[in-house]
Amino acid sequence: MSHQIRESAEVHAHPRAAGRSLAAVLATTFVVASSALAQAGSPPLTKYVDPLPIPSVHVPVATGAVTEYEVNMEQVTQQLHSELPPTTLWTYSGVYPGPTFETRRGEVVQVTWTSSLPDTHILPVDYTLPDMLHDEPEVRTVVHRHGGLQPGIFDGGPDDWFTPGFTEVGHTYPGNVYTYPNEQPAATIWYHDHAAGVTRLNVYAGLAGFWLIRDDEEDALNLPSGPYEIPIVIQDRTFNEDGSLFYPSEGRWPKNHPVWVKHFLGDTAVVNGKVWPYLDVEPRKYRFRLLNGSNSRFYNLYFSNGLRFYQIGTDTGLMERPVRANGINMDPGERADIVVDFSRYPGQTIRLLNSEFENDPDLPEIMEFRVGSTPVEDTSSLPSFLRDVEYYDPNESVITRDVTVEMMMDESGDPIMMLLDGKMRDEPVTEIAQAGSTEVWRIINIEPETHPIHLHLSDFQVLSRQGLDAKGYAAALMDYREGGAPKPVLEDFLEGDATGPEKYELGNKDTVQANEESVTTIVVKFGEFTGDSVWHCHILEHEDNDMMRPLRVIP
Repeated sequence: MSHQIRESAEVHAHPRAAGRSLAAVLATTFVVASSALAQAGSPPLTKYVDPLPIPSVHVPVATGAVTEYEVNMEQVTQQLHSELPPTTLWTYSGVYPGPTFETRRGEVVQVTWTSSLPDTHILPVDYTLPDMLHDEPEVRTVVHRHGGLQPGIFDGGPDDWFTPGFTEVGHTYPGNVYTYPNEQPAATIWYHDHAAGVTRLNVYAGLAGFWLIRDDEEDALNLPSGPYEIPIVIQDRTFNEDGSLFYPSEGRWPKNHPVWVKHFLGDTAVVNGKVWPYLDVEPRKYRFRLLNGSNSRFYNLYFSNGLRFYQIGTDTGLMERPVRANGINMDPGERADIVVDFSRYPGQTIRLLNSEFENDPDLPEIMEFRVGSTPVEDTSSLPSFLRDVEYYDPNESVITRDVTVEMMMDESGDPIMMLLDGKMRDEPVTEIAQAGSTEVWRIINIEPETHPIHLHLSDFQVLSRQGLDAKGYAAALMDYREGGAPKPVLEDFLEGDATGPEKYELGNKDTVQANEESVTTIVVKFGEFTGDSVWHCHILEHEDNDMMRPLRVIP
């Protein structure tokens, strides 16, 4: 699947855009260059000279009926490449990426989150974004457990933030002690910052880490484990000569936002906190838990020698059966659990490559695997059947929601903010679901680029995708919003045949690729937990500029 990240004013205005109707926008097409602000780029760094770090593991401070952790956010310096000066980073527990939480299904985990970060951000802040217009402090954080099912009060919503020392807190701040029930099947989930208006900066600064849930069913499969099971988070960064992180301090549309950029694309691959690393592997099976932890970059990953592998899991758990693949597509926030067998390649050097070439700058190389020559005994398994997956029945849906992905433009066609369903985040909640219910969501993307859409407090399965007459639907939608026409019927604007999910999506998901100018249909299952949270685009630059809406689950 090819994704396109491009700046284009062939987009669809919000009705609040002064003097700029959607019909007027549709009458003219503007195309401009990539949002990645021109800059000198990172200093030259030799690839594959540093070994891949394995993320450390959080150590609990107490165990028993509840497993307790204390995690402090700290500013540290860490050397990300042997040829690069140490980089100033924001971390969980003093290390980037943050230590992994190793937990089991049914284990109640309590985390006390604190912060000793400085009062000034290490990256440029744009105070013109919607969530920065009310004198919010520039350094504020909140932790979201992405893919975890927990009560809304412990979900880490965008307004649950606190500052270092708790001198200020967000208007929905629930306290800094979160309880996670872990009442879900084994899965590769992760935790990261989610503070409104600065998520892109806080995650880019280093605030992210893995959270693994294990269970007896997964243990019985005898998958590669111990040193042969490795979590791998792939991110892109750009560095200054002094080793510091580069992030644009000038936006492309300064009359609207002097700093904000629509996408950040780094020129350097950083894997588990190391630039273009290598990993020594034995000629045997390995399990890699992949995470796209980048702000905006999409990846089409494959091995340089054509090595085929098996995907065994998606965002929130194991698939029913392994799926053989020679590549995998991952949008920001998505995970893929794969098993790779190196036994046929003793003595070879194999690289993990990226064929997503719609970006600027491209990032074609990610990391290197060096396969040992000495034969080893491999007692692990790759079963033909992994688990019984509960397939959600769309016929049991209590509602079908049609929601749009669009952009608000100014009179000259420059972007002001990104929107879901034509609404700003602070407008009243419209997505109200019942705990335990099933819903069908039709995500109508009228934009000429793919958006990864992430739902909190639930998981879902992909049903289909279908082409869309985006301009026609957008024009009809604007006429309806302006009060001059009936609400458009989506079926009247569909094009071509619907296609099913991609093979790498055959499982439970929490983030879905809503392709450009198309309709992506998902069936959503809400669990037992209630409360307020959000759904949003997981391109962090979009999320921070209002491509996020409230989501409420009621009893």
